[in-house]
Amino acid sequence: MSTHAAKNVLAVISAHVGGRSAGAGLVGLMPGARVTVVESADEDPAALREAHVIITGLGPVTAAHIAAAPGLELVQCASHGYDYVDLAAAGARSVPVCNIGSSGAEKQNVAEQTFALMLALAKQLVPAHTALVEADWALPRLQRSITELSGKTLGIVGLGHIGEEVARRALAFDMRILYTGPRRAAPETEARLGDARHVPLDELLRTSDYVTLHAPLTDATRHLLDADRLALLKPTAFVVNTARGALIDQDALADALAAGTLAGAGIDVFDPEPPTAALRLLKSPNVVLSPHVAGVTRETLVRIALAAVQNVIDHLDGKPPRDVVS
Repeated sequence: MSTHAAKNVLAVISAHVGGRSAGAGLVGLMPGARVTVVESADEDPAALREAHVIITGLGPVTAAHIAAAPGLELVQCASHGYDYVDLAAAGARSVPVCNIGSSGAEKQNVAEQTFALMLALAKQLVPAHTALVEADWALPRLQRSITELSGKTLGIVGLGHIGEEVARRALAFDMRILYTGPRRAAPETEARLGDARHVPLDELLRTSDYVTLHAPLTDATRHLLDADRLALLKPTAFVVNTARGALIDQDALADALAAGTLAGAGIDVFDPEPPTAALRLLKSPNVVLSPHVAGVTRETLVRIALAAVQNVIDHLDGKPPRDVVS
């Protein structure tokens, strides 16, 4: 790797995804560059003011932060998501914002976590475990709600890198695949994914047994699954979200679960993160929850860091950055 002694890099790694300890490894990946690791962009005003590049791992980069860095050249998100960066403010300054979308760094584990949640819901693993710990042989009660994935219809909202990985795994479970999104996949991709069908969102919701979200969070997709859309789902259907918490209206989801109009939900992401104790989903029936772990295996974190840093190094070397989202 080349050296970049004249450039300052501010690495903003939120505490809830590892903070300074997780960001420390970034320093050695950019030899010569001056790297400052913080848990919030407000933590070191001098480093922010002098930053040429901001790498952010779920740490908010606001309009005020962008305005406070007059020499800013690039904002690099160490994730597929980029909703925590003020894209309009960056665009007004002609500062590119990039994610790691084309790297595929997170796709394997997000797909695995999606299926972990689906299987936990289908096999009622959480209530079965809890009952046994409490000396309750729950088989007679649970067997009525234990189901199979085989033969079920999986609706994928967003057939990108991660959505395709989920679809590939669904084939091994003999599931039928529907997907929705702004663009239809190539015919050869649909064929490779078991003749997956592109359908409108509402049709996908009405006909799927499992709905899994893999869309970016934008103004258009915020609360994509609101009360009206959740009402389209079959009462035997399950919703899984490993993308962004705000894709679902969390109160509407809690209402549907409480009313029994939805069979269950597997949720790895929340709005906000970490969730507060007031989040109703924490006490909702038939939910399986995990603390945004879908993209943070040991292997995944290495791939994410390398992808983000390589894009920064390419930029500092005068090469065009990849995965520009704004």
